[in-house]
Amino acid sequence: MIKLAIAFLCMLVPMQAAGVHDFDLTTIDGQKMPLAAYKGKVVLLVNTASQCGYTPQYEGLEALYKQYKDKGLVLVGVPANNFGGQEPGTNEEIKTFCSRTYHVTFPMASKVSVKGGDQIPLYKHLSAAAGAPEWNFTKYLVGKDGKVIRKFDSAVEPDAKELTSAIEAALK
Repeated sequence: MIKLAIAFLCMLVPMQAAGVHDFDLTTIDGQKMPLAAYKGKVVLLVNTASQCGYTPQYEGLEALYKQYKDKGLVLVGVPANNFGGQEPGTNEEIKTFCSRTYHVTFPMASKVSVKGGDQIPLYKHLSAAAGAPEWNFTKYLVGKDGKVIRKFDSAVEPDAKELTSAIEAALK
């Protein structure tokens, strides 16, 4: 009887993802991007847009990625059209824009929804852990264990001391 009660209670409690490593994205080229591949690395997830006032942050994000990638940082750009319709392009158009304009070499996911009724599960998890993104170029810092460390709002530039200090602490 106790086993039956425990089984019933387990059905009532929804399974919670342990961390970011429990989610998958799709690359901008359509390949599977399991975030479990980044176990043991620090991950910075950034919802991006090509026609935003913060779009020049791509340059700083690329510099940040180059500075820390050999120390264990993975930066993932996650294009989204949720804020002001500022990412209207297709995955191919986004990829071309990022590579030609900002010479982006960090991994880019395919375009997704990061808020609203069609928000992807990863961003539901990030929102629950640290707060929902309020605009393009919101940054989520994730530790080596897959747990969200902190959210940085759009206005926090990639070279801001508060961000680089948090990355350096997470890499230790």
